[in-house]
Amino acid sequence: MMLIDFEPGDYVINPENKDWGAGQVQSIIGNKVTVNFENYGKRVINVKYVKLEKIDYEH
Repeated sequence: MMLIDFEPGDYVINPENKDWGAGQVQSIIGNKVTVNFENYGKRVINVKYVKLEKIDYEH
């Protein structure tokens, strides 16, 4: 099982697509994390394949 070190409400970035901007975690179900990215909208990310990085984000 993957270790997910964030929870809903936390902010993350996708290091492979930094232009998506900061994303707020909406939900986590198994390996699938739903994230609402500021520049790319809502995406479901499978953390088995994409390593999201938790960030500190000020609005």
